[in-house]
Amino acid sequence: MDELRAEIDRLDGDLVRLLAARATYIDQAARIKAVADLPARITPRVEEVVTNVRRHAMTHGLPPDLVEKLWRRLIDWSIAREESHLGPDSLRSDGPGPDTTETETS
Repeated sequence: MDELRAEIDRLDGDLVRLLAARATYIDQAARIKAVADLPARITPRVEEVVTNVRRHAMTHGLPPDLVEKLWRRLIDWSIAREESHLGPDSLRSDGPGPDTTETETS
């Protein structure tokens, strides 16, 4: 059991490192969006990300509904992180609306 727990702990560390790497891309996206005057939340991209992770979940034998719920939380956190650089989308009266067709990296 100790070896199993050690492997789970190692994987948890890997997941945190991957989340930190993902956050660096979110920060890059925020800088690009600031220059392009894009909002943090771009709904078509959010749905594209969710579709992708549901497919990955099915490929790896995980419940897609559970993975979607986890990812939507991650996406919300990512958008909040972008908004910390850009300001809230609700205050961006000069930018495109939430249904823009541009893409984001989150």
